[in-house]
Amino acid sequence: MDRKYVIGVDIGGQTSKLGVVDARGNVLIQNVIRTDTHDDVTLYVKDFGAAVRSLAAQIEGGMDAIRGVGIGAPNGNYYRGTIEYAPNLRWKGVVPLAELVGREIGLPVKLTNDANAAAVGEMTYGAARGMKDFIMITLGTGVGSGIVIGGNVVYGRDGFAGELGHTTQVRNNGRLCGCGRTGCLEAYASAVGVARTAREILETTDRPTTLRDIPRDSITSKEVAEAAAKGDRVSIDIFNFTGRMLGAALADFVAFSSPEAIILFGGLTRAGDLLKKPVVEAMNDNLLDLWKGRVEVKFSKLNEADAAILGASALAWEL
Repeated sequence: MDRKYVIGVDIGGQTSKLGVVDARGNVLIQNVIRTDTHDDVTLYVKDFGAAVRSLAAQIEGGMDAIRGVGIGAPNGNYYRGTIEYAPNLRWKGVVPLAELVGREIGLPVKLTNDANAAAVGEMTYGAARGMKDFIMITLGTGVGSGIVIGGNVVYGRDGFAGELGHTTQVRNNGRLCGCGRTGCLEAYASAVGVARTAREILETTDRPTTLRDIPRDSITSKEVAEAAAKGDRVSIDIFNFTGRMLGAALADFVAFSSPEAIILFGGLTRAGDLLKKPVVEAMNDNLLDLWKGRVEVKFSKLNEADAAILGASALAWEL
């Protein structure tokens, strides 16, 4: 039988999204399972297998029509098919996920970093289509990145090149990051970072804000964005702070790869110009003159699920 479909998978800190993709890049059907409910990865793999079989039952030919599975995962190692020391996942150490999933479903599996998968999806179908030099920044629970130079994703010697979310932005007394270090970009420019900024302001100032109507430990970046959109000054300042932190970091990233554009992707981008305006201003303030005004900052053109699913699925066509 002609194996005319692949499955692309986006593993996030809370959920994993799976989609059946055809040769034209259409995501035909999707399924979602929890990532954060099992400390034991073998139990997660069982859920994963059940989700794959459920998807296969909905397409002509079932499992026999699926060529393979491509996975985008935090700290995914393209060379070894492993997830290694991912700070936002409950499975610690080195997890041979491609091997475990392949054994469970009886199909070939290839795995890469989630942000690299999103970059491939964006280059093939989205805002980076036609570009050969760009950086993809994913702004979700954490901050990920995929670097494309000369049309190729940069993996480096060990498969982990491009951990831009863990470049140090605040060297002295910086926030503790999930990776165990302090001052990482991820601790400030992620959705979690926005919520932390909000809590710090509420704890250290008496500035009036509608955020005080929300239990402090329950504040999310979505609620900060909603308050900012309604003119709440504290919430606007939170996004200005976040955007300027990210923009200054982007200026450093431009200096090493001279990209045509930087593509921002993920839940935090739903804030729109509340985030983008300070990002662009801070980036240009910190760029060398030869790059000022020459590097475009763009939001992803793909919806949040499809970009990583499509990028991951591209791996499976190689199997």
